[in-house]
Amino acid sequence: MLLGRYDSKISSKFQISYPVKFRKEMGEKLIATKGLENCLIIVSEEGWKTLLEGTEGQPFTSKPTRQVQRYLLGNAQQIELDSKGRFILPEYLRTYANLAEDVVFAGIERFVEVWDKNTWEEEQKRLMGSIETIAEKLSNPAQKDTDE
Repeated sequence: MLLGRYDSKISSKFQISYPVKFRKEMGEKLIATKGLENCLIIVSEEGWKTLLEGTEGQPFTSKPTRQVQRYLLGNAQQIELDSKGRFILPEYLRTYANLAEDVVFAGIERFVEVWDKNTWEEEQKRLMGSIETIAEKLSNPAQKDTDE
C-alpha cells in the first residue's frame, strides 16, 4: 500500500527523485498524468487501469466517460526512472501542477499524488477546517454531495 508524505526538489535540469519506498512498491516504469485539485497522479505501469475507475464498463457514447478518459489518459506520460530513481516530467505536467522547486509526493493507497509544496500545505489547511464534515458525509451517503 502506498502511503505517507515525502518531500523532494526539482533540479535545475528538471529532474525529480522518486521516493525509494514508492519505487520499491511501484517499480521503475510509471505513468504520470494530471490529477484533480492541480496535482499530478502517478501510477505503476501495471496499475494504469486505476486511472479508468468510474469509467470502465461505461459506453463510449457517454460524454462524461469520454471526457474523464480524455483528461486522464490524454494527458498521461510514461516515465522511466534512471539508476538513481530520478525522472523528468514534461513541461505541460509541471506547469499544470505549478511545480517549480519544492514538491510533495503523497501516497494515496494505489497511486501517488505530486503537489507543489505550497499548494499541498494550503490544501492541508483547507482540509483541517472541513475534514469532520467530509467524514460525516462519507458515513451518511444520503447526504447531498457538495464541493468543499
